[in-house]
Amino acid sequence: MTNSLRPGGHHRSPLPPVRDSAPAVPSPRNPQSHQDTPAAPPAGATGGKPAKQRDAFFDNAKYLAIVLVAMGHSWEPLTDHSRAAEALYMTVYTFHMPAFILISGYFSRSFDMRPDRLKRLVTGVLVPFVIFEVAYTFFKRWADDDPTQPISLLDPWYLTWFLAALFVWRMTTPLWKMVRWPIPLSIAIAVLASISPDIGDDLDLQRVLQFLPFFVIGLFMKPEHFQLMRRREVKLLSVPIFACALLLAYWAGPRMTSAWFYHRDSAQELGAPWWSGVVMTLALFGCSMVLMACFFAWVPKRKMWFTVLGAGTLYGYLLHGFLAKGSRFWGWFEDYSWLHKPLGEIFVTLVAATVVTLLCTPPVQRAFRFAMEPKMEWAFKRDAAQLARERAKASSSRT
Repeated sequence: MTNSLRPGGHHRSPLPPVRDSAPAVPSPRNPQSHQDTPAAPPAGATGGKPAKQRDAFFDNAKYLAIVLVAMGHSWEPLTDHSRAAEALYMTVYTFHMPAFILISGYFSRSFDMRPDRLKRLVTGVLVPFVIFEVAYTFFKRWADDDPTQPISLLDPWYLTWFLAALFVWRMTTPLWKMVRWPIPLSIAIAVLASISPDIGDDLDLQRVLQFLPFFVIGLFMKPEHFQLMRRREVKLLSVPIFACALLLAYWAGPRMTSAWFYHRDSAQELGAPWWSGVVMTLALFGCSMVLMACFFAWVPKRKMWFTVLGAGTLYGYLLHGFLAKGSRFWGWFEDYSWLHKPLGEIFVTLVAATVVTLLCTPPVQRAFRFAMEPKMEWAFKRDAAQLARERAKASSSRT
C-alpha cells in the first residue's frame, strides 16, 4: 500500500447471509460497507418490514484490519533501523490488504449492472477516488514543497490505488460469475502480471491484477466458510502459525525486499529473474490465505465497542494517509531519533491505532460524508423503480 466468536466448538449458528449487493471494504455505508439498504422500500414491499442489521463480525474485521493498515504505515519508517519492526511490517503486509479485498469480493457477490448498484459504485468508489486523488496531489505539493506534482487520474498516488482497483474488480464481477474456473484463472492472471514489466502504471494495473485472486475468492465464499475459519482448532493453530510467520519474516527481512508485498511491480522491475515472479506470487498467495484464516479466527463475532467503527473504515483509510505521508515529508522520524527505540516504536504504534480509530468515528463520518458518500441525485436520472417508490410514497401520504 505504500510508495499499505466466541470460542467454543462447532455447534454455532452460521453467520447471517450477506446483504444484497453491498459494495465492499473498507468503506462507508455506501460502497464498501455491507449495509446496502435503499432509502425507500422497493415496490411491493410491506411497509412494516424491519431493516436488516449489520453483521458485527464483518464490521469488527474491517476495523481491526484498518488498524493494522495504519500500524503498518507507522512501522515503515522504522524498518531500516529495527529488524523486529521489519518482521512485524512484513507479516502484517502479507494479509491485511488481502483480507480487505476478500471481504470486498464477498460483499460484491450480488453486484450486477442494475442502475442503482452502478450509481452506488460511482458515488461510493469512483467519486471518492477522484476527490482524494486531487486532495493528495495538492497536499504533496504543499507538504513536500513539490509544486510540480501532477494531478493524474490514471496514475493513482498512495492510497487511492485501492479505490481504482475496487472499481475495476466490481465492474468485472459479472464476468467472473460466467467463467468455469474463476479462481484458477484469476491466479494465473496474477502470475502473468508479476512477470509482465510492460503493464505500466496506468490505474496501478499491477496491483489490480496481482491482488485480483483475493477479490475473486471473496466472490465465491459463503457464510459457512467464515464459520469454518472461526472453529476452535483454527483459533488455537493460529497462534503458533503467527509465531512462525514472525520468525520467518525476521529471518527474511535482511534477505529480501518488502516491495514484493506491495504487488505494484513485476519481478523484472524489482531486479529479479522472471521466474521469481511466479514463485513469489504463488508463495505469497499461499501465505496470505493462511494468515487471513488466522486473522479471521480471532475476529469477535459479538458486538464490541469498536463495532460501530466498521462502517467508517474508508474514512480512516483515506484520511490517515495525510498524517502518514506528512510525517515523512516533515521529517518527524529523522528529527526525533527516540522514535526508533523500542519505547518509541510502541508509542508510534499506539498513536497510529488511536488516530485511525478517531478517523472512523461517526462525527468524522458526518464531516466528510460529502466526499465519501455524496448522494449526487442531480447527476442521475430516476429509474422506473425509484419513480414507483416515489409515487407509492406520495399516494400513502395522501391517504
